[in-house]
Amino acid sequence: MSGGFEANGRELLEGIPPAWREPATEVARTLAAAGHRAWIVGGCVRDLVLERPLKDLDIASAARPEEVEALFDRTVAVGRSFGIVVVVLGGVELEVATFRKERGYSDRRRPDEIEYADSPEVDAERRDFTCNALFLDPLDGSLSDPTGGLDDLRAGVLRAVGDPRARFREDGLRILRMARFLASLGLSPAPGLLDAARAEGDSLD
Repeated sequence: MSGGFEANGRELLEGIPPAWREPATEVARTLAAAGHRAWIVGGCVRDLVLERPLKDLDIASAARPEEVEALFDRTVAVGRSFGIVVVVLGGVELEVATFRKERGYSDRRRPDEIEYADSPEVDAERRDFTCNALFLDPLDGSLSDPTGGLDDLRAGVLRAVGDPRARFREDGLRILRMARFLASLGLSPAPGLLDAARAEGDSLD
């Protein structure tokens, strides 16, 4: 975990409603038994840190889609081409994604090519904002924060991962997501973020 924002991972886990926490733990244990450490990732971790109600819960690991499908009785391949499989446990649906890199966004919306990866640090590099590149281990409460998202949340700042113009050029809808996060999360834009959004406004066409 980077920086000085001392979020307590075990306390964050306690903030997850049991209806989600229990299946997430079961998924993580099953993946761990197969040699893959699993992480709760993205907006769920952000909202736990901010003590906001959760809207969903996503899991990521190095397990390939076919491995995930083989480990669980009920799965739905909703985004298999992007490494995403929905696991259904006790009526709860959890997205389980494979760590990945992304290349090429010719339609300014989706990657032309993906490459599976083996670590949260690599996966974080493709994400939109640092506050969405947070990883929480549902088994031991460890936090991984490769891009400094916890410090940005502590400072009340919304910051892109890497070059903001590149992030918005890849996917124009990230500009709308930026506006929504600024309005709903009480964050201020990092220096250069709004200028980058204006410069890449054509990505919304």
